Amino acid sequence: MSSKQTLKGKTIAILATDGVEQIELTDPQEALEKAGAEVHLISLEMGEIQGMRHDSIGDKLTVNKPIHNARAENYDGLVLPGGVANPDTMRTNAACVDFVRDFFKQGKPVAAICHGPWMLVEADVVQDRKVTSWPSLRTDLKNAGANWVDEACVCDGGLVTSRNPDDLEIFCKKAVEEFAEGIHAAQTA
Repeated sequence: MSSKQTLKGKTIAILATDGVEQIELTDPQEALEKAGAEVHLISLEMGEIQGMRHDSIGDKLTVNKPIHNARAENYDGLVLPGGVANPDTMRTNAACVDFVRDFFKQGKPVAAICHGPWMLVEADVVQDRKVTSWPSLRTDLKNAGANWVDEACVCDGGLVTSRNPDDLEIFCKKAVEEFAEGIHAAQTA
């Protein structure tokens, strides 16, 4: 199967809000679409969210569906981009946390980069998992039971994590592979 057809027929959710590190959303989105997936940007409400380019204002990004209308069972995988404000806001929203947890309950692959793993901590899904993240999340992840490592990309039973935008190439490649593979028996909440 060619890389263009790897994700044909699959729909992937990207969960993000204002303050998202733009490249951590747009690079995975582009890789997923290039592999044939339909990609939906899920956020707190309809409209647009504000992307960031580190500490500079980025582009406005169009939301496809509000979180209150999104269900994990309608998606084949989930991407959690970083940016400090993005996951910090979403982890206080019960619907966002439940959405993330439901992917694990259903054994579906999840890919989180940079500060995105904060959502995994809040969803209580990292116990005994090997993960990586932006270095400042190390203690939070360890306290949640994760085995945190400083590596460019880590995959543990359908959970893909990476540290920062410098890791995007390998992160996107591994996320596409895991989404193509589908359900993982080891991926449980």
